[in-house]
Amino acid sequence: MIRFLPAALAAALLAAPLAAYAADTTPREPYGIALEGFAYPYPVHLLPVVNDGERLSMAYMDVAPQQPNGRTVVLLHGRNFPSSYWAPVIKMLSEAGFRVVVPDQIGFGKSSKPQGELHFDTLARNTIALLDHLKIDKAEVVAHSLGGMLGVRIARAYPDRVAHLVLTAPIGLEDYRLYVPPTPTEKMIESEDKLTAEGYRKQLQTNYAIKLPPDAITPFIDARFNIKGSPDYPRWLRAFVSSGQMIYREPVAHEVVLITEPTLFIMGADDHNAPGRPNAPEALRAKMGQNAELAKAFAAKMPNARAEVIPDTGHLVFLEAPEKYRELVLGFLGR
Repeated sequence: MIRFLPAALAAALLAAPLAAYAADTTPREPYGIALEGFAYPYPVHLLPVVNDGERLSMAYMDVAPQQPNGRTVVLLHGRNFPSSYWAPVIKMLSEAGFRVVVPDQIGFGKSSKPQGELHFDTLARNTIALLDHLKIDKAEVVAHSLGGMLGVRIARAYPDRVAHLVLTAPIGLEDYRLYVPPTPTEKMIESEDKLTAEGYRKQLQTNYAIKLPPDAITPFIDARFNIKGSPDYPRWLRAFVSSGQMIYREPVAHEVVLITEPTLFIMGADDHNAPGRPNAPEALRAKMGQNAELAKAFAAKMPNARAEVIPDTGHLVFLEAPEKYRELVLGFLGR
């Protein structure tokens, strides 16, 4: 039987692209734009908030540990991922005794999609409102990707509420306006609407240097494309594009060195994600996305920070190198 394993493996590898293609061309059962129909790993609660006069609901998970250590971690998700992708980190932190609060920011995941524009200051206020609602005075903040930009804004605006800040493969370590010309919202909507599921898969693999098997990426594809069957999809699309404009128009790179809370950057060595790079002049593209080097440079200028770079790892650091991530995060929070 052993001698047939290589042939079986080869057949499986050859079949994988066909399976992926079949999955992307099969009619999709629609989700709602608040990801109704998409399962989360823990119960989801809703907090009413008002943003710019609009009544909305902020979804969140609140996971209690079996043996509490009296501390709370807030997890901040990225732009292209529902907060459910934090599941292994929630388990890791909960087992270590932390209460874990995991919001979907307004405009993302199971939270409301607003009619108005998204702003980091508003998302920061919403997050603090959630902590107030849960009677949490101070929390550890662990953030990923776009969540890193939000984490920076929270640490700057509400320093008394942040004990430690972990920036996991954050974007926004450079001001993208220095490289990329502004893009009209309607043009971005048109471009995003034309994107196919297979094109999105390639985009994730390319932009994020993902080291995960294809099946591990499929839930992200589903979360993005199964909502296209919803009659409210245009509202989701406009909110998603608004988040892209927020990244571009509201840089935080100039604030990072001003953070005084203990800060840990955890970077994937192969992560060169730089939002908007395809729209930059060709001569400038190579200068963008030097994220690990940027993190090390920032940490050297900050009063209480350090940067760790994990080899052979892309943008999804905590999924690609879970043991190293566990070691770094728990060691840092344990200080």
